[in-house]
Parts: sequence; C-alpha cells; structure tokens
Amino acid sequence: MKTIKGPAIFLAQFAGDKAPFNNLENIAQWAAGLGYKGVQIPSWDARLFDLKRAAESKTYCEELSSKLSRHGLHLTELSTHLQGQLVAVHPAYDIAFDGFAPDTVKGNPHARQAWAVQQLLYAAKASANLGLRAHATFSGALAWPYIYPWPQRPAELIETAFDELAARWKPILNAFDAAGVDLCFEIHPGEDLHDGATFEMFLDRVGNHPRCNILFDPSHFVLQQLDYLEYLDFFHQRIKMFHVKDAEFHPTGRQGVYGGYQSWVNRAGRFRSPGDGQVDFTGIFSKLTQYDFDGWAVLEWECCIKSAEQGAAEGAPFIARHIIQASSSSFDDFAKSSADQAANRRMLGLT
Repeated sequence: MKTIKGPAIFLAQFAGDKAPFNNLENIAQWAAGLGYKGVQIPSWDARLFDLKRAAESKTYCEELSSKLSRHGLHLTELSTHLQGQLVAVHPAYDIAFDGFAPDTVKGNPHARQAWAVQQLLYAAKASANLGLRAHATFSGALAWPYIYPWPQRPAELIETAFDELAARWKPILNAFDAAGVDLCFEIHPGEDLHDGATFEMFLDRVGNHPRCNILFDPSHFVLQQLDYLEYLDFFHQRIKMFHVKDAEFHPTGRQGVYGGYQSWVNRAGRFRSPGDGQVDFTGIFSKLTQYDFDGWAVLEWECCIKSAEQGAAEGAPFIARHIIQASSSSFDDFAKSSADQAANRRMLGLT
C-alpha cells in the first residue's frame, strides 16, 4: 500500500487582490505558514499563473517550481475547471457561462468553445513541462437541463448529448495522453459527469481512454445522497485526484435534494469546512490507502458558515490527522512460518 500525500490546498477560493492572496509568492508563503506541503493552482487566475506561458516555456515552469520550493511547497496539479466547463455549454447557460470567457469570445459560443479547447491543450503541455501526473477539470454539460425528465425526454436525447460530449473531449484526452498526464473530471452536479452512471456512459464513448479519470470530491455525493464509500470500490482504479471537502444533508418537510431555490445557508444540503459536516473522512482515507492511491489530499474550502481563513487554518492539521502511513508489513507477521510445500500438503491431508 501507498501513503497519500498532503496536506495540500486548492488556491482558487483564496486568490484575491489583497495580500497575501494577490500573487503566487505571497500566497505560497501564506499556505506554507499554515502547514500545507502542496498547492493546486487555478490556471485561469492571472494573478497566480500564466497558462500559455507555462505551455510554451520550460524556463517559466522551472522558475515557478523554484518559487514554490523556496517555501517548502510542491505544485500538486493545475486546474481548468472554468475552461473545461466551456467545452460543452447548453444554450440555456450561454449568458451565465460567458462570464468564464475572455471578452473576445463572449456572445460567440463556437469561438468560446474553441478558446476553451485550446486552453485544455495548453494545460496538457503545461502539466508536462511542470512534471505533473494529473490535471483537474470539469466536463461541461449538454444534457443537464434535462436532468429531471418532465416532460418526458425524447428518445435518444441523452445518448446524443453524450456522443457529442465524448467527441469534443476525445482529442483533448489524446493530447493529455501524449503529454503523459491523467485528465481528471470532477464528478459534480451541473456537469454531465455528475455520478458513477454518467461517468461510465462517457467512459464507454471515449473507448475506456486511459487518461479519462476522476477527481473524487465526496461533498458532491453527500448532496446527491450517493454512497461515496462504495463509489471508491467501483471506481478506485480511475480516481487520480482527491478534494477534501465536507458537506451535510438535513432534509425537512419543506425541502430536500433540490433545495427549494434557497441560499446555500438555508438549503437542506450545504457545503461545510472539513470536519464540520457529515463526510466520513476516516472511511475515505482508509479506502484510498487500501486501494494504493498515492496522489495528494487537497483541501477545497467551500463553506456557507465558516470564513475561508479559519477553514484554511484548520484544514492542514485536519488532513494531516487523516493521512494513514501505509503499512509495509502485516500485523501478524510475527507469527508467520517459512514456506514449506511438503508441510503445506501434510496440513491439507494431501500426503
């Protein structure tokens, strides 16, 4: 068995215009001071990272790695969540998701998609230049408006959506394969890949592509009321990334999974800082260790009650407490005997 790396922190929810969150040097010093050993960088945030430059310049990548190393930090992965979302957008969400795109492609879905695909291709090269093994993204969604079938969905609607989704992602997966990097889709409501069944539908359509993998975040499964521990049993061979994020679900006579259009703090299901919700992290770390997951345990802070600063400060020791130092021997090795085939046969009554 292997030992999970960590603690690490995803910087997307912390980057800002004020110190220490306004550039990579400052935020790295902040993260290291809290006890983190790694950072996951959002590739869209120019205050922290230049994706195109990283794809084209190994010197830039070496300088970035050195900057983190001076603070005792590793770069765990890059993220293209926002760009990946734009690979597949249903027209109902065009205006909302234009906010993720540069001004030059807003209002032009085809140009926006082409820009997003190019961003993913840059990410494959940048990840390789940085010596990374995995990359985080979203799948986007064409079928999401039809998640709850009323009126009844037309025949083959979902199949058509997934055929198109796979066609858009297959060339990107091939680029990541050429770069030697696993592409990890965060399984997430709002994406067409939002549970195990939808991941399998997609995986089948991309021919069980070896680079089609999973970013496991149990908080999204709590809100769906999906068994996240059994999910690990089903998909552990495809899980290459792990976000440590908590959630809780308290249904009432007034609302349940869909939340009644309420604000996050008033929903039956809501995100919490690690340890404040219902996720069984002891069970998750045990199963991931059992299944030889040797990637990073990365805090993703999202909480409708606790401040980001408190969540980050509590996150590093929380993750450190849960990391299991994998055993290199069996607990009952003291009682083992050497191999003796003749004795084994006698014990089985085969002489």
